Amino acid sequence: MKENNKIKYGKRYTIFSVLDGQPCADHDRAEGEGLMPQEYTGIKIKLLDFPESLKEYEGKNVYLVAATLRPETMYGQTNCFILPDGDYGLYEMVNDEYFVVSERAARNMSYQDLTKERGKYPCLVKVKGSEFIGKTLKAPLTSYEKVYCLPLPSISMEKGTGVVTSVPSDSPDDFAMLRDLQTKSGLREKLNVEEAWCAPFEPIPIIDTPGMGKLSAKEAVEKLKI
Repeated sequence: MKENNKIKYGKRYTIFSVLDGQPCADHDRAEGEGLMPQEYTGIKIKLLDFPESLKEYEGKNVYLVAATLRPETMYGQTNCFILPDGDYGLYEMVNDEYFVVSERAARNMSYQDLTKERGKYPCLVKVKGSEFIGKTLKAPLTSYEKVYCLPLPSISMEKGTGVVTSVPSDSPDDFAMLRDLQTKSGLREKLNVEEAWCAPFEPIPIIDTPGMGKLSAKEAVEKLKI
């Protein structure tokens, strides 16, 4: 088989033990048997307006990187969500790029050839999520020239990157949060959000779902009375 080029030496996605420095098969795990790698697509959302803690990196390619299972919906981005009290870091990647993500995400990326040295992910700057609230961003593919970073208290730092891109046309959670920020002045005041950061951004129809139309998230929210 090797002579016929059917077997090759290389890398593949697998559950990996950082402690042992090798793949960790089902029977080797104390817990999590049956789990397989979950593929996410990283969406690089360029930072246009820098918080004070990152001012020295102005002019460089700095991105808030969101993890998504539906990259085909990125045409509908209206904003980016971040956890206000979340602990994020700035990490240097290959190609002279800098990612703002959770430490957990940076560690995972370092074993996928995204950092300059495998398994190494030194944090250049530690930054709270609240520092990004109201900052302007350039989201790829969306028709909006710029979008804003908004708070979402329900984000888990133990999943994805801790950064969530918002597509309210097709995500009920995104639609409900954006709608609440647009219509509830008390919530905006509580979360330190200005109306101009959310009010002008209407959901962008991108997918016509049979029985639910072009704004399936809105339809779902109204049916569930979220």
